[in-house]
Amino acid sequence: MNLATPRITASFLDQFAHQTVRILGKVTELRGDQATVDAGGAISVVLNREAHLQLNHGVEIVGKVQNDLSIKCLVALDWGPAAAITLVEFTHRYREIFYGES
Repeated sequence: MNLATPRITASFLDQFAHQTVRILGKVTELRGDQATVDAGGAISVVLNREAHLQLNHGVEIVGKVQNDLSIKCLVALDWGPAAAITLVEFTHRYREIFYGES
């Protein structure tokens, strides 16, 4: 997949309507072909057949923002239960990458 896909949180959904984006978050609910991902707020994701997510796992979703601000999943990457913790540790270890010089 060679699309330019900005990483966004829930608060930026309305600014990226009809565009392909990346969401990094935690799966908080699974219901058939739909999931709820916490990425700075709850985001509804319509999953494709290839998406095999697990509750409380970290996930990266590449998908298209729909009119109702849900995400239509193109690719879902399950990062496992410790992904969020690891990411937080990296943001503190490599602060200059995530927050700039301080």
